[in-house]
Amino acid sequence: MRFLRLIGRVFLAFLGTAGRLILFTADAVSQCVRPPFYPRMILRHMLDIGYFSLPVVGLTAIFAGMVLALQSYTGFARFSAEGVIANVVVISITRELGPVLAGLMVAGRIGASLAAEIGTMRVTEQIDALTTLSTNPMKYLVTPRLIAGVTMFPFLVFIADIIGVFGGYVVAVYKLGFNPANYIQSTYDFLQAEDVNSGLVKAAVFGFIVTLMGCYHGYNSKGGAQGVGTATTNAVVSASILILCFYYILTEMFFAK
Repeated sequence: MRFLRLIGRVFLAFLGTAGRLILFTADAVSQCVRPPFYPRMILRHMLDIGYFSLPVVGLTAIFAGMVLALQSYTGFARFSAEGVIANVVVISITRELGPVLAGLMVAGRIGASLAAEIGTMRVTEQIDALTTLSTNPMKYLVTPRLIAGVTMFPFLVFIADIIGVFGGYVVAVYKLGFNPANYIQSTYDFLQAEDVNSGLVKAAVFGFIVTLMGCYHGYNSKGGAQGVGTATTNAVVSASILILCFYYILTEMFFAK
């Protein structure tokens, strides 16, 4: 019976957390279309999420493209199919690796930052002070971050796609001896708008997930400094897991036949 009680306790706790998350998400999304709006806050978080995340996303993308080209050459050389390396690099980066790697890297940077910032405001009662001043905390704290995350993630992923394809080009041309013009032409001929668009849609969804998890765990943190640390860890872990889950779901929606 103790084992059954443990299972029931865990299941009920999961249902309670899922319910609170759904209500929080519904409230946050509804606040996005209701005035008042805070354009300065939105612009600030757009810069933080987009511009200041470019270095880490760019480094991740270029090395991913370089490794992908190198490993593809190692595999396809066994079948004398080295000519398809450009095709493999561009489709892998634009469809899959660009959005996922950017999402995971920014989740570690932005998700933790949002949870720590909002969690500190919660445990120091600054959120309660906003309510006392007749300011909706969801509207002031959560909505600008959600809007910034959804709008800036596609730009980050678009730039990551370009940098990742360039990384594959550098390895293919300067290490593997490919002809530069032929490599670029093969990349251009094989690339389709559907590949880029699917990656950008994934990026928007991942941006929503990362900012939502950071805001949710920070907003509901408690217990002082230890609670803020726990909220930060939970934000990064939950965002990473949800990114991988929705990664499969969105791929199934776009490319399943």
